[in-house]
Amino acid sequence: MSQQNDPAPEDEMRPEYDLRGGIRGKYFNQYKEGTNVVLLDPDVAAVFRDSQSVNHALRSLMIAAKGQSAKLPPKG
Repeated sequence: MSQQNDPAPEDEMRPEYDLRGGIRGKYFNQYKEGTNVVLLDPDVAAVFRDSQSVNHALRSLMIAAKGQSAKLPPKG
């Protein structure tokens, strides 16, 4: 069968994919600053369900590490 006789495919674009109302570069400055995406293993993510709990735990660890570092002998 000739391709000339084949009907043109119908537009399969869904209405929710219409980008005509978008704003170009809306998040450019934020993207330019960088990001700190960290992927948690499933067992860790089960305990720390949001960024606030992760930040709290890490800050506690930082404070504990500072106290320990004063007691460690110098490297070398």
